[in-house]
Amino acid sequence: MIDVHCHLEQKDFDKDREELIEICKTHLKAIITCCAHPKDFDLTINLAKKFKGFLFATVSLHPEYVNELEKIDLDSYFDRIKREKDLIVGIGETGLDYYWIKDEKLREKQKELFKKHIELARELNLPLVIHARDAFEDCIEILEEFGCKEVLMHMFGARNLLDRVIKNGWYISVNTMILKSKNYRKIAKKCPLDFIMTETDSPWLGFGKRNDPLAIKKVVEKIAEIKKIPVEEVDRVTTKNAIEFFNLNLKP
Repeated sequence: MIDVHCHLEQKDFDKDREELIEICKTHLKAIITCCAHPKDFDLTINLAKKFKGFLFATVSLHPEYVNELEKIDLDSYFDRIKREKDLIVGIGETGLDYYWIKDEKLREKQKELFKKHIELARELNLPLVIHARDAFEDCIEILEEFGCKEVLMHMFGARNLLDRVIKNGWYISVNTMILKSKNYRKIAKKCPLDFIMTETDSPWLGFGKRNDPLAIKKVVEKIAEIKKIPVEEVDRVTTKNAIEFFNLNLKP
């Protein structure tokens, strides 16, 4: 099992981060942690170095932080990413967030930021991990405009657009929302297993407690229950999908 999207840089993990990773090594095949702000870059890269071969990193500036762009040297941040590209397996989470960002001018800035991330991913030959909150259609249109091929729609919740995502050959990732949300269960049921990966988005989505990558087991079990197939089959296919998509140096 692989958690393709969590946030181990968050302060929620400060007290036991490395101990938790060691525990995860006995239960999971790999973890991909997401750095979504320059201030977390060094910690994320150091984790990827220390736990090389088990813990991998994706990096970006989350669209939610678009209002900080004047304070962030984006070119410098992207240069740091390029220097550490051997430890990075994807660009993201990047995309659009209309839930937190209501101002139209900031939404336009989000689109420009998103396009810069797409260009960075193309330059580094890395896949994209997409954040789209209340903005799925606009995200998809931009990705299609750029002809993006290697795309993972993180925490995908737009059931009406699932066919379009699959037609484009993109993946979705399913997380612990599947345990609480009928919509996410319907998406998991409808989406072919060959287009699904598993994630936790931890430390969030723990529903009253801290979530962590070990919750992947519950996600895999729920997908198996919904699809009425063995847990082992869900584990095998979603793990294979993650290894191939992120080009991880691991055996399926």
